[in-house]
Amino acid sequence: MMKVAKVLFIAQEITPYLPETEISTVCRNLPQGIQERGHEIRTFMPKYGNINERRNQLHEVIRLSGMNLIIDDTDHPLIIKVASIQSARMQVYFIDNDDYFQRCNGDGNEDEDSRSDNDERSIFFVRGVMETVKKLRWVPDIIHCHGWMTSLTPLYIKKAYAEDPSFRDTKVIFSLYDRAFKTPFDPNFANKLLLDGITPDDINFKAGTPVNTEDLTKLAINYSDGIIQASENISPEILQYAQSTNVPFLGYQQPDSYIDAYNDFYNEVWGQEHQND
Repeated sequence: MMKVAKVLFIAQEITPYLPETEISTVCRNLPQGIQERGHEIRTFMPKYGNINERRNQLHEVIRLSGMNLIIDDTDHPLIIKVASIQSARMQVYFIDNDDYFQRCNGDGNEDEDSRSDNDERSIFFVRGVMETVKKLRWVPDIIHCHGWMTSLTPLYIKKAYAEDPSFRDTKVIFSLYDRAFKTPFDPNFANKLLLDGITPDDINFKAGTPVNTEDLTKLAINYSDGIIQASENISPEILQYAQSTNVPFLGYQQPDSYIDAYNDFYNEVWGQEHQND
């Protein structure tokens, strides 16, 4: 059986660029651990306004920047920056846009998680990652998503990018955390999601209704190939929903052993369609 070679991490936050939280700590240590176990990795996060570019030595990648993404009939420039965590020998790519991230700190406080444009910020971030990976001409075996801002990834991969050579065989794993956004997404969110390949029937909520964290998480679960319980305590409704599907599920892992458990789970999810390769 073939084993996973390339893993793409899409992270809502990563330390040391943002303060230590459960998500930012996992997304700092997990990619390094997976890389040390012989995998090729790429890691993406948003470039929030409070990230000091000089201190963290971010620089723009001109060959990857310059695209516009249309969201709700408005063009938004996509800027790609990169930095290195020297101690981990790991690069981090940043998705940047002044409208969506300059005034956003991404530090998990109530004001940040209550912003009225969080819906469009999430769309821009996920689509920005997809388009950048295509430009890199790098084909991931596994995409591992961390944080509610990454929740749209499974839908986009399975529908909008289903026939794209960069993602045609990719498996998507979504981690469940106890982090939520406070203000429901705009009632027009369902319409903003529509792209070639995505229809209203593909979405588990209707246009005209506000969308909360549980709605968004269920959408991610519906299109994921694997689910991980990343927080010890998560919504009982979400946990029951995830376990009620036929999707492979990995329960909560202790901090001293989760990297190996996740690595094994990647191969389990990947191996479902590659058992005879």
